[in-house]
Amino acid sequence: MPTIYLDYNATTPIDPRVAEAMLPWLREHFGNPSSDHVYGQRAKKAVAQAREEVASLIGAKPEEIVFTGCATEANNLAILGTARSCAGHLLYSAIEHPSVAQPMRQLKKEGRVVAEIPVDIAARIDADALRIGNDVALVSVMLANNEVGTLQPIRAIADRVHAAGALMHVDAAQAVGKIPVNVNELGADLLTIAGHKVYAPKGVGALYVRSGTPIQSIQYGAGHEHGLRPGTENVPHIVALGEAARFAWLELDGEAARLSAQRDDLHQRLAAAIPGLLLNGHAEERLPNTLNLSFPAIEGWCLLAAAPEVAASTGSACHAGSHAVSGVLAAMGFTPERAAGAVRLSLGRFTTSAEIDVAADALIAAWKSLAA
Repeated sequence: MPTIYLDYNATTPIDPRVAEAMLPWLREHFGNPSSDHVYGQRAKKAVAQAREEVASLIGAKPEEIVFTGCATEANNLAILGTARSCAGHLLYSAIEHPSVAQPMRQLKKEGRVVAEIPVDIAARIDADALRIGNDVALVSVMLANNEVGTLQPIRAIADRVHAAGALMHVDAAQAVGKIPVNVNELGADLLTIAGHKVYAPKGVGALYVRSGTPIQSIQYGAGHEHGLRPGTENVPHIVALGEAARFAWLELDGEAARLSAQRDDLHQRLAAAIPGLLLNGHAEERLPNTLNLSFPAIEGWCLLAAAPEVAASTGSACHAGSHAVSGVLAAMGFTPERAAGAVRLSLGRFTTSAEIDVAADALIAAWKSLAA
């Protein structure tokens, strides 16, 4: 039996329509967008079109989109680039992706004042309790958590950030393409996009930079991407990201409804058969495709090993043969037992109802065999 892929939050397969759109740019349309001849100008036009598609998806202006090699690079550019331009303290949430947390920690080593914003047991920031001093330069909070799917009250946070005269960075890598994302409604000054989370290839991302935002390049070379990201543009992948953004926009509402129905069906089936099963993350304010559950009396990696029909992720990371508790689940205040039993099941565009049925049966059977 084929393995059922329920790890879309880790990476999405390339949509065949996206792959088809990028093929000509891997073959005959090989020009450098900086060249003046027809080959270069054709490539330049394709990059511009992709920039418009990505901007439209998030309610931005095309000139506010900077293409990068990945979301990690975009996060580093947002944090390190603004830190070079603005004096002041830096804040980030306790559940950020390492591509946000590690640049922040590096800046702390270099002498900047950096602090974490705590979250509650549902992985949410209490915006009403958040205090932003006038000495803060930048606040970075993800829109949707990659492990439990919890959505943050970004607009409420951004209002407090801006009232203090600071900048708001939003890592939206997990949110874009799954829920509506509009930079103006969110109040984001900077926002990160990942290509391989929206059915484009790995190796391309984007950073939204609101016009007038103080930021410096963290790399040096020619003046590509408004002087913020040197290097010849990766035209095939940028074209792919543009196409992925276009399809995400066209299909967003229908996909969100379908995925949330499948997610809830899977949850209900598992909860009916497994006493003590716990939902991790916010019950309502979460991604439509993400289901993070703690299975009682077993470890998540053991469950998945006993259910080879299902490809998913656990709430722990394996380091040198040991299984450490996820930093996200630890920040949520979970007991070691609950964190160890966590499994993330993330659905996507190509998940079928039949696969949900098979996955539910496989996970139930695996849990019963281990807990017996």
